[in-house]
Amino acid sequence: MYRFLALSLLLISTSPLRAQDWVLRDGDQPLSLAQMQDLMGRALTFYDDGVSKYSAGGAYSYTYGPQNGGGTAFGTFEIAEDGSVCTAFRNGFSRCDLLVMNAGRMILITETGDRFPIRPDGS
Repeated sequence: MYRFLALSLLLISTSPLRAQDWVLRDGDQPLSLAQMQDLMGRALTFYDDGVSKYSAGGAYSYTYGPQNGGGTAFGTFEIAEDGSVCTAFRNGFSRCDLLVMNAGRMILITETGDRFPIRPDGS
């Protein structure tokens, strides 16, 4: 019984689709739930021309920019309790990201702390 409980706790604590503590910089303001919902169905374009799309039904796609091969990765996403977006890709890879605003710019922060600014609409 104790082994089962220990194994269950281990699986929960190492789940790739879980919220985490985020290392934020001065000025980082995580998007609210309402702001996250406003992003559903919109394309977010990064400065390397990669494009993320969070569809209203929970589908996710990321299309790499031309200099990175231009392929598309598909998966599903969910918004975690801390406001992060956790994506499970069809290839078995998964991760959580946090979208923040800082000085008028939207930035995606990965689990490892990498920061990727998102182009403003129309640029």
